[in-house]
Amino acid sequence: LLRTAVVSYLCIRHAPVLSPKYRRIGNLAALIYDNSILMKVLIVYAHPEPQSFGGALLSTAVDVLSDAGHTVVVSDLYAKKFSAMAGPDDFTDRLDADHLNMGAEQEHAATEKSFSSEIQGEIERLFAADLLLMQFPLWWYSVPAIMKGWIDRVFAYGVTYDFGRTWDRGIMQGKRAMLSFTTGAPESTFAPDGRNGDLERVLWPLHAGVFAVCGFNVLQPFVGWAPAWVGDEGRQAIIAQYTERLRTLESDAPLFFHPHADYDEQSRLRPETEPGTPGQHRGTRRHLR
Repeated sequence: LLRTAVVSYLCIRHAPVLSPKYRRIGNLAALIYDNSILMKVLIVYAHPEPQSFGGALLSTAVDVLSDAGHTVVVSDLYAKKFSAMAGPDDFTDRLDADHLNMGAEQEHAATEKSFSSEIQGEIERLFAADLLLMQFPLWWYSVPAIMKGWIDRVFAYGVTYDFGRTWDRGIMQGKRAMLSFTTGAPESTFAPDGRNGDLERVLWPLHAGVFAVCGFNVLQPFVGWAPAWVGDEGRQAIIAQYTERLRTLESDAPLFFHPHADYDEQSRLRPETEPGTPGQHRGTRRHLR
């Protein structure tokens, strides 16, 4: 009886995202074992060459997630010729036509629904998704400029965050986000003592400063290490690893970020709270005084 009650609740609660066979009463029990709660996935993709290995990873993601029953939407930023430049053209109605304050104009556009059609379409796709997957090559320790522009223009003030609605109080609570990217250097160079620095610190501006600050549950990234240097067999191994990872996304536990309650009135960790992320520590700074 308990199992039936749980399954009945799940089918009512998640009916819009369950595959049709699990909406039928006769197959309710299968849900317990199959874990087939389906997702709407938005893949934001940035690579200038469609035949690149990044393109192969995109195709893999679309195929694997679609085959699992998830709904997949792709925003191919280069194919769309998405503008990386935030500015006055982002808005169809201005709060102040004489002086551009991006934060104020974004907040106004969020209230009045006056973003340009390019941005509004991306916002709607973002909010329709349960999972945001960003696929890109790691360039200069970050995303390509076109993807940074997508973040600047779509993750607008008043849309994905605003005053007091951040981190564990964030607007995007309940949604998940994940990075999938390739590197030009091998894994050893991004080790804690590697030449390029610890990868989890390299990713902090994206994991924390883009996703977590808006309230997303952030998943472990997928990294395709140095595909240009590993040969065909190595690239096939990366595809196989990515395929397996995509098949288990539903059970992924999110990364930890400190909640508001861990900070004092100066927005510093309370003395009794041990730093638990790549971004906070109590050691000596090396480069800043």
